[in-house]
Amino acid sequence: MKLSRRSLSLVIVACALAAPLIAPGAAHAIDRQITVTGDATISVAPDTAMIRLGVTSQSKTAREASDANAKQMTTVLAAIKDAGIAGRDVQTSRLSLQPQYDQSKPGAARLLGFQVTNQVTVRIREIDKLPSILDHAIAAGANEMSGIEFIVSEQSKLLDQARDDAVADARRKAELYAKAAGVKLGNVVSIIEEGSAPPPRPVMQAMRAGAVPVAPGEQMLRAGVTVSFELTP
Repeated sequence: MKLSRRSLSLVIVACALAAPLIAPGAAHAIDRQITVTGDATISVAPDTAMIRLGVTSQSKTAREASDANAKQMTTVLAAIKDAGIAGRDVQTSRLSLQPQYDQSKPGAARLLGFQVTNQVTVRIREIDKLPSILDHAIAAGANEMSGIEFIVSEQSKLLDQARDDAVADARRKAELYAKAAGVKLGNVVSIIEEGSAPPPRPVMQAMRAGAVPVAPGEQMLRAGVTVSFELTP
């Protein structure tokens, strides 16, 4: 297939129009940037606690173990309510019925009885009441406890403050580098927030009668950002 001079000229013009237009100096814009990271942390005392406690009962038959557990657990729940915990803050988290066997002798295992475990998760919104509530539950017959979690309820608002501080930290670093290089800091090009794992929560595994020692401590909330700035002469 042959193209006339007129057709060939039209093809050349079309290709020229399709080519991307690059502003003068745009190719070097990315070279006139600085990227830094900013970090900020906030230490805060937890104001809410989550406890998991309950009752484990054993008996020769499943019915006897269930009845004994239900009776004792009802007393525990009443004690928790009397301590000022609303019903919406108590939730069943574990309920199990398991046969118990004698594994000490060879041959077929002999059935010894049954074990029932009923456990609830309790949210305590006034953390100062935690020791008293634990004492009430233990005195009422709670003999099962898997842990305590301490929580900062207003974590989002506190993290927003940390984010502001992290961006300010990034700008401070960028200004130091720009000054050392003999240039000025321009506009922000991009901000990327770093993902971070939730802060560890102290867990108390043991429970004993009498006054229960509790140490909520503090939690460290962290915000991290990566910020790119333009550099100007």
